[in-house]
Amino acid sequence: QVQLVESGGGLVQAGGSLRLSCAASGSLVEIGVLGWYRQVPGKQRERVAHITSDGSTDYADSVKGRFTISGDFAKNTEYLQMNSLKPEDTAVYSCYAVLRYTRDGSLRSGAYWGQGTQVTVSS
Repeated sequence: QVQLVESGGGLVQAGGSLRLSCAASGSLVEIGVLGWYRQVPGKQRERVAHITSDGSTDYADSVKGRFTISGDFAKNTEYLQMNSLKPEDTAVYSCYAVLRYTRDGSLRSGAYWGQGTQVTVSS
């Protein structure tokens, strides 16, 4: 069974910083992509950032220059450093991973998601 668990959310004032972490566990063989999405109730889920195992990164325009994604693919963990936070960054942030794993003796692949962590930025 593959599991992703986030930590690091909370309440912060505008202009402040938070660092989110996500750890993947289970019968993992290889992780190809690590990333973050966020969602506000009533709005469409938004991709925030992702990083590939070769180190390539990509960010949503709304967070470029403020957020930094990093990943330790050997330890199956990823981080999202969020600086200069704005009230509009308030959302539930979920990590995801595209990975390969073993189950019942077979090699499988898929995308898995964490439960999400709340980030609230006050004005």
